[in-house]
Amino acid sequence: MSREHLALLNSGAVRWIEWRRKNPDIEPDLSQANLRETNLRGANLKAANLTRADLYNSKLIAANLIGANFSHANLQEAELMEAHLHGANLSIANLSEANLSNADLSEANLIGADLRKTNLKDADLSNANLIGTDLRGANLRGADLSNAKLRRTNLSEADLIASNFSNTNLSEANLHEAELLDAHLYRADLYKANLSNAHLNGAYLFGANLSEAELYKADLRWTNLSKTNLEKASLRGTNLRGANLRGANLKEANLRGANLRGANLRGANLKEANLIGTNLEEANLIGANLQGAVMPDGKIHS
Repeated sequence: MSREHLALLNSGAVRWIEWRRKNPDIEPDLSQANLRETNLRGANLKAANLTRADLYNSKLIAANLIGANFSHANLQEAELMEAHLHGANLSIANLSEANLSNADLSEANLIGADLRKTNLKDADLSNANLIGTDLRGANLRGADLSNAKLRRTNLSEADLIASNFSNTNLSEANLHEAELLDAHLYRADLYKANLSNAHLNGAYLFGANLSEAELYKADLRWTNLSKTNLEKASLRGTNLRGANLRGANLKEANLRGANLRGANLRGANLKEANLIGTNLEEANLIGANLQGAVMPDGKIHS
């Protein structure tokens, strides 16, 4: 940490702005600085070194934090609304209960960060790296997570309503009881993801990969699952009423006790699927492959 840089920051916004204007190539070193409950609204901290800094409950509203390094920093309950964090390093940072609504976190590194109950409503997280991040109970309503890396991320009980996960890697992610109503999951990778008891009604999953995913008692009413890969997925007790599964791959899927009333399964691959106790009333099975499938009455389809 540079004591000079910290003193300049603490001397007030006017002096800090002037110093940064005159020294645009100097990257401020505020590592391990104590900035708890400090008002840094609109501050220019572009490319600053804030590793292990304590920013608990600080105000960084609309601050320029592009490319800043917050690795291992404490940002718990910090106010970062509309902050500019494009390309910032927030790996292993504590952001629990922070407010990042409408913040720009595109291409940011959030590997291993603590984002429990964090407000990320309408935030831009496109192309961000969130591998192994804890987002339990976080608010990501309307957030853009397109092309982001969320492998093994914990999103249980998170609010993901109307969020954009287009082409996002969510393989092995935990989405237990997550709210995904009207979410956009076009070609998202959900391989081995846990979606048990999740609410996905009205979601768009065209071309998504849900192979070997856990969807026990998930709500997928009226969901678009056209051309989705659900091979070997567990859909026990899942509500798929009115869902569009046209051309979907359900080979060896476990649909025991699922509700497929009125679902569109035209051209779907149900080869060797388990359909015991499944409700297929009014379902469209024209052109569906049922070879070797165990039908609702327990008989194997020839």
